Amino acid sequence: MKTVTTVAELRALYGEPGQAARAKVAPALTLAYRRWIEASPFLALATAGPEGLDCSPRGDDGAVVRIADEKTVLLPDWRGNNRTDSLANIVRDPRVALLFMVPGSNNTLRINGRAVVAVEPALLESFETEGRHPRSVIVVTIAEVYFQCARALIRSALWSSERLVDPKSLPSAGEMTKDASEMAFDAEAYDREWPERAAKSMW
Repeated sequence: MKTVTTVAELRALYGEPGQAARAKVAPALTLAYRRWIEASPFLALATAGPEGLDCSPRGDDGAVVRIADEKTVLLPDWRGNNRTDSLANIVRDPRVALLFMVPGSNNTLRINGRAVVAVEPALLESFETEGRHPRSVIVVTIAEVYFQCARALIRSALWSSERLVDPKSLPSAGEMTKDASEMAFDAEAYDREWPERAAKSMW
């Protein structure tokens, strides 16, 4: 297999980025980027650590992050599976990348920067939802922010109702866990109990 092994080879293959691709990158939130982020209920968080890379979905009821200032966004860490892969990476390597999505928009928005895991009580309390608080807040300092053009989402027709897949046609969470596990696992019980368990542990 012929592969590309240098940046010079990549540049020869792809050419230089256009003016708009360079001009859209900002070192801090602009008014337009701020408005876009405030409309986003979902992002993918990428981190790096000694074991490798990780990318996890993050979502909220409303804006997925709180904007503290033009260089800082706050991402509450709500309840999940307690694997803490992203958090464990951040405390050892602060580099992070965030990819924001807004349902219905084919553009996405990206932040690259550095993060810390904060547990300041007043900060946790400020995110109170249904009487509960996140156990930590990921504080991201922005190095660069820019939008990603719409081609990927247009190609995938991600928001098209015609492309929606019936969840029943896919392996369930229980089935996937059972298939991956070397131990005995009751997939039917897991799937049956999950909706109630999730409703009680959403926050």
